[in-house]
Amino acid sequence: MNNRLTAIDALQARLGYRFVNAQLLEEALTHSSAGEGARKVAHNERLEFLGDRVLNLLVAEQLMTVYPASTEGDLSKRHAVLVNRATCAEIGRAIGVGPALRLPGGETRRGARDQDTPLADAVEAILAAIYLEAGIDAVRPVVADLWRAAFERIETVGFKNPKSELQEWAAARKLGPPRYEVTDRVGPDHAPVFTVTVTVDGCAPEVGSGSSRQDAEKAAATALLKREGLQ
Repeated sequence: MNNRLTAIDALQARLGYRFVNAQLLEEALTHSSAGEGARKVAHNERLEFLGDRVLNLLVAEQLMTVYPASTEGDLSKRHAVLVNRATCAEIGRAIGVGPALRLPGGETRRGARDQDTPLADAVEAILAAIYLEAGIDAVRPVVADLWRAAFERIETVGFKNPKSELQEWAAARKLGPPRYEVTDRVGPDHAPVFTVTVTVDGCAPEVGSGSSRQDAEKAAATALLKREGLQ
């Protein structure tokens, strides 16, 4: 058994779900770059589209159960954190999606197996594949298990957007609004990596990176908040 097949087997064990249709899982794990060139292959973009909707529904359903007295606003804030790219990518790393991905050699050498966007997209595509094979009742326990730590984290450390936190902190000290500047962008258009520098008057700047400008800005804001002892 080659390394990728071993990784796929381990991934299914961590999911707690074994696919009957192996080709459906293969499609969920195939990055769009694998289909570039003369040989076209089925990749996971369509499944990711469906999986995003399945995940949004199941997380919203679970939030309604866990927080029966919360307002729509609080539920929405929690939901946004639980389904964002960073959370999905973190879950993908935890269950070993990276080694199981089908990627061309160039993308692997560039480090795509550990980048947020390919990991997050594959996680959502896997959820869609389970849904298509076995229905929503099969996906529900998978999401409940994989997202358990994320639910616990927002309960203990909160769910505010780090950019909003930084802006409120700066405003309270009359320092002016944080300023974000993209200082680097590398990688192909389908999987870029942005580096952003955030500056607040009277403070040393901080840097963050991410697979989108927004994610990089959040990473930079988080770094500055941590340095100032606010996280």
